[in-house]
Amino acid sequence: MSLDSRPTTNFLTTSKPPSTSADSSGPLPSPDGDRSHVTQLTPSTTTRQTSHDVVRGHGPHSGAHDGSDRTLRRKVKIEDVEDDHRPPYLHSMLAGGIGGTSGDMLMHSLDTVKTRQQGDPHIPPKYTSMSSSYMTIFRQEGIRRGLYSGVTPALLGSFPGTVIFFGVYEYTKRHMIDVGIAPSISYLTSGFVADLAASVIYVPSEVLKTRLQLQGRYNNPYFNSGYNYRSTADAFRTIVREEGFGAMFYGYKATLFRDLPFSALQFAFYEQEQKWAKQWVGHRDIGLGLEILTATTAGGMAGVLTCPLDVVKTRIQTQQNPVTPKPVSSPAKETSTKPPSSHSSSSSSSSPSTVRTPSRPISTSSPSTATVKPGAAILDTSSVITGLKLIYKTEGVLGWFRGVGPRALWTSVQSGTMLVLYQYLLKKLESLQSLKDLSLL
Repeated sequence: MSLDSRPTTNFLTTSKPPSTSADSSGPLPSPDGDRSHVTQLTPSTTTRQTSHDVVRGHGPHSGAHDGSDRTLRRKVKIEDVEDDHRPPYLHSMLAGGIGGTSGDMLMHSLDTVKTRQQGDPHIPPKYTSMSSSYMTIFRQEGIRRGLYSGVTPALLGSFPGTVIFFGVYEYTKRHMIDVGIAPSISYLTSGFVADLAASVIYVPSEVLKTRLQLQGRYNNPYFNSGYNYRSTADAFRTIVREEGFGAMFYGYKATLFRDLPFSALQFAFYEQEQKWAKQWVGHRDIGLGLEILTATTAGGMAGVLTCPLDVVKTRIQTQQNPVTPKPVSSPAKETSTKPPSSHSSSSSSSSPSTVRTPSRPISTSSPSTATVKPGAAILDTSSVITGLKLIYKTEGVLGWFRGVGPRALWTSVQSGTMLVLYQYLLKKLESLQSLKDLSLL
């Protein structure tokens, strides 16, 4: 009889004394033959213990590496493998903050090139293909003030934003699971709630980041973006003074429509894939290969499924409506790249005709959806739902998934970097905590 089909109660009711070999995991009978302490064990307890022994190689059948052993190894419940392992909140937040920031910094130069392509006011455009744009910015403006312009607000927003995200995510997930909500629902909801909490930090940082990326260096002789801030602090003061504090949240609704579903799906996929991987390996440490696989595929699949939201967000934010005269005192409310005023006193006396007033903000989407299809319908709307309907009506389903390949690659690399580092740092922090606890004994 295979180990899978052997009744668990055989370990409890058999009249034959249990084996006394050194590798036996079962309790030994008392000298007088009384096995009352054995029969007090429940079948579920014995099953849990037996599963652990087979997986770890300590049980009576641990030497038999046959098909039934491998089958049982794969069927071990993840809660048995992990023993309900939950890292401290501080560890999750710190590891998540470092991992998320590393992923954002890795992709920052590509994000700068995308921003230049989307916000280029020149006709014909100066920045065309991705590779030529990279080389042009690098050759003319360098790395720090060129490809990595806007890195300061990106860093200031990314670290606290991801710290908040992972803290809220872990708190929400654990409490939902503890009250009996299904894990899959808990993961999905927790990712949604966590991104909503973090958006208060990362959306304003995106406004500063994209404006400085589009501008490049101060008094940039190679590209006239219409912005000319001396620094991140100067950009913040100027925007608040001239446009109001609400300008720091331009494009907030469109960003949430894309990012909330993405985060929810990303972590729902990631948690489920991690669970499957741990069941397959039979241990909480699944190895670097599976860590990379689960992290990148989770981000890639979430990127594919939310591609329609990314496309409509980009169209809403970057397409220009037909130019119509507008008084300077009442600019469009949805604009996130309002005309920056010169720091000189003459700026306040300029006429309306001399002020550049784009009707759409710069997108914070991935590079995949930056280029609009020639002849595409202008989305003269701020409604994501209406935008999706218009794109479907004029371009069909393919219009929703324009550039889905590059977007999947983008989200895979960024998510993979963040989540792999997250798991690596969690293990390091756990090891340090264990050493600290041992030193205190």
